[in-house]
Amino acid sequence: MSTPNTPGTTAPAGTAGTPDSLAGRLTRAQPYALGLFRIVVGLLFACHGAASLFGVLGGAVGGGTVPTGAWPGWYAAVIQLVAGVLVLVGVGTRSAAFLASGSMAYAYFKVHQPEALFPLQNGGEIAALFCWSFALLVFTGPGALALDRVFGSRDAADSGAHGKGGQQTAPVAAQA
Repeated sequence: MSTPNTPGTTAPAGTAGTPDSLAGRLTRAQPYALGLFRIVVGLLFACHGAASLFGVLGGAVGGGTVPTGAWPGWYAAVIQLVAGVLVLVGVGTRSAAFLASGSMAYAYFKVHQPEALFPLQNGGEIAALFCWSFALLVFTGPGALALDRVFGSRDAADSGAHGKGGQQTAPVAAQA
């Protein structure tokens, strides 16, 4: 007895595992959804940095700008602006996301967590969400619509599991 997903058999149109199924369409759209996620997260992060450094978009918390060289606010704002722009355009995404994730982990544990245990109680939801969003980008790579893909950097090439000719390849650990 064969199943619809057994090689050599055909599954009815619209069933799971076929290219025209919902799962198949979502799988094909995944790099674009990831790219859009990266763009939105990078833009929001860069806006936080620009607000703190230049006083735009409402300025830093409490209005105005952070004093130049003030620890940790000014350095955090520089990381937010630079890493946010790099993630937004998709250049050095994994490295920039790693730095951004670390800075948000520091912000959460140094600024928010001493106030209360949970993010909802200590105002650290944004720091926690940015931290985990950037951590996700470290592992997934930039997705589609990244400048790394245009310039053909190794970072972008490694983010897809496709070998030469666009053929699907197994992860290194699975190739025994």
